[in-house]
Amino acid sequence: MENLTDHHTFQRENRDRRETTGSAMRVLTTDVLVRAYTMGLFPMARTRGDSKLYWIDPEERGILPLPDFHVPRSLKKTLRQGRYRISVDTAFRAVMEGCAEAKTGREDTWINGQIVDLFCQLHAMGLAHSVESWDGDRLVGGLYGLALGGAFFGESMFSRATDASKVALVDLVARLKLGGFLLLDTQFITEHLSRFGATEIPRHHYKLLLAAALNEPAFFLPNPVDWSAALAPGP
Repeated sequence: MENLTDHHTFQRENRDRRETTGSAMRVLTTDVLVRAYTMGLFPMARTRGDSKLYWIDPEERGILPLPDFHVPRSLKKTLRQGRYRISVDTAFRAVMEGCAEAKTGREDTWINGQIVDLFCQLHAMGLAHSVESWDGDRLVGGLYGLALGGAFFGESMFSRATDASKVALVDLVARLKLGGFLLLDTQFITEHLSRFGATEIPRHHYKLLLAAALNEPAFFLPNPVDWSAALAPGP
């Protein structure tokens, strides 16, 4: 599975219309993972306990258009109150573990141990980032993803307190806009994300946006940002 020069050689259509998958992989390297993302692919496990990974290439791709990002009115109140303290890249593995933990309505997850280890390596390389929400010294929410060129691939988010992950998302969007990013890939969309303006686009359209974004320089800002920047026009 190291050769990604022609990803069609190891893909097959899954019965689920949302995804195209390849043969199961037991070992994946960061180099192959990064190249896969530049081609529009991403890995998932069937369960947290499954050691195998599968390439996913949705027919309809979820994105959150940065110029159209919308903050619900009720969330603006939370943001103005400053209920949570935001940090960046200070608790990356803890955020990943939070995203992988079971919760009501979701007893299992697609984030297995290999994904955690790979993304922690990418974090050490300066490619993967986390946004963390804190209530005092307690990590109550956050998200993580991969930054390549002007594209940010949002992987997952979690919340242990009301609006904690949403506040992290607003901070992320502000950070991406200020840093010159063009694309926020959400992979799929949920009702939660659709409230912020997330939408689905066909695979071929996504690949065009991805190619353009990868060729643009961008910088994931490490310093605190004002959440209101999320509402500013995108680049």
